[in-house]
Amino acid sequence: MKALTSRVQTVHETYAREALPRRKEDGHKGTFGKVLVIGGAVGYSGAPYLAASGAVHSGCGLVFLGVPESLWAVEAMKCISAMPFPLAEKEGGLSCKALPDLREKLAECDVLALGPGLGHGEAAVRLVHTLLDETSKPMEDLKVPVVLDADGINALDGHIDSLDGRRGRVTILTPHDGEFLRIGGELSHGDRVRAAREFAIRHGCILVLKGHRTLTATPEGNVLVNTTGNSGLAKGGSGDVLTGLIASLLAQGTTAVQAAALGVWLHGRAGDLAASRLTAYAMTPKDVISALPEALIEIGGACGAQMG
Repeated sequence: MKALTSRVQTVHETYAREALPRRKEDGHKGTFGKVLVIGGAVGYSGAPYLAASGAVHSGCGLVFLGVPESLWAVEAMKCISAMPFPLAEKEGGLSCKALPDLREKLAECDVLALGPGLGHGEAAVRLVHTLLDETSKPMEDLKVPVVLDADGINALDGHIDSLDGRRGRVTILTPHDGEFLRIGGELSHGDRVRAAREFAIRHGCILVLKGHRTLTATPEGNVLVNTTGNSGLAKGGSGDVLTGLIASLLAQGTTAVQAAALGVWLHGRAGDLAASRLTAYAMTPKDVISALPEALIEIGGACGAQMG
């Protein structure tokens, strides 16, 4: 491993304001990016919906949502702006038979968000490995950036080579501590900054290590420390919203590091606004989404600054 001659940066409102992608006044849906969210399994219908909603409400032009066929009607009822479509399934989760349809949809998209509510089934795990591989090959038409969350991360347990094979491609992982330990992260020494930095360097990825003062670590060894958020975000579904946010910002043209760090800041700031009105006890991930407009306005997103 190379020497750690990197830096630690604190992410405040100024960073968020500068990282927010500018919007062209004459832009169209394609201008603002296309995200494909893949997830869902029986018992986990909320996760993909929340991820898609996070992407929709942070500026993405088009959001597609691929879910098991048995969940499609549920997602179609809930999603107004995102576009759910049914995929082949096995035992309530996605099957590798879904791959032809996914390849076709991926060819249209700019970013893949993989994992929310995907489940632990063997077929879903194989699907994750196949998609990570196919979106990393130099000669493939599917070489899109990947935001990997939840069960997409769990699928790396014992198969970290699927992540290592993407070195040189944009891969953003968003684990909590348990998921981080499951894929080989080291926290026993108590130094989260060091742990995040070493993992990101070792595996050539951007690591968003969630928790109090969420960390964004880069393959170069830099670490960005977030300053927003509260305990009300420690609820099921909150991380799915963050996944959608990061994927959306990446699709809109930010750098991968900016997408991760800004997504974390916006997620936390919206959480702070939701808690101020509803308390950390009562707020939900949907309330975080509802607070995103106010968080965006605070950093200059009221009308969207023009590019030029």
